[in-house]
Amino acid sequence: MPRLNAIDPKEATGKAKELLDGVKTKIGMVPNLMRTFANSPAALEGYLNFSGALGGGLLNAKLREQIALAVADANNCEYCLSAHTAIGKMVGLNENELVASRRASSEDAKTNAALMFAHQIVVKRGEVDDTDVRTVRGAGFSDGEITEIIANVALNIFTNYFNHVAQTVVDFPKVSLTVAKSA
Repeated sequence: MPRLNAIDPKEATGKAKELLDGVKTKIGMVPNLMRTFANSPAALEGYLNFSGALGGGLLNAKLREQIALAVADANNCEYCLSAHTAIGKMVGLNENELVASRRASSEDAKTNAALMFAHQIVVKRGEVDDTDVRTVRGAGFSDGEITEIIANVALNIFTNYFNHVAQTVVDFPKVSLTVAKSA
C-alpha cells in the first residue's frame, strides 16, 4: 500500500499538470514515480531536469541504465529495478547484461569499471578511496565522465529512497529483488 498518493494526471492542476502532461507527451505514459513526485511539483521538476541534463551528457543511455540497475539492486528498490529493466531493454541491453548490471559487472572492461565504481559509491556512501578513483580513471573514464557516474548514482539514490518511503506501486513488469549470483 503506497504511503504517498500518486496524483491522477487528469486531476492535476497548475505546475504539476504541466509537468505530468510533458511526461505523457515525451514517453506516452505517466509512471507512478512521476505521479507520486507530482505531490511536489518542485521535486518532480528537479528530477526531470536532473535526469534530462544527464541524458544529454557524456554517458550513453546503456551505461546510464546499467548504473541505475546496479544502484537499484544495491538499494533493494523493486520499483527502480523493474523500471530500469524495462528501459534497459528499450535501449538495447540483453538479458545477460541486465542481470550482470544488477551485480555491478559487465563483460566489457570499461563498463565493468564504471559499474564497480558506482557500486562502491553506494556501499561506501560516497566515501570511495583513491584506488576506486584510480581504477575507474585507469579504465579510460575522464573526470567529466566520472562526475556523471557520480551524478547518475545520486539521481538513482534519490529515486530509490523516494520509492522506499513512498512505497510507490510498481507499474512496470515486476522484477524480483533477488538475482542468481551465477547468471
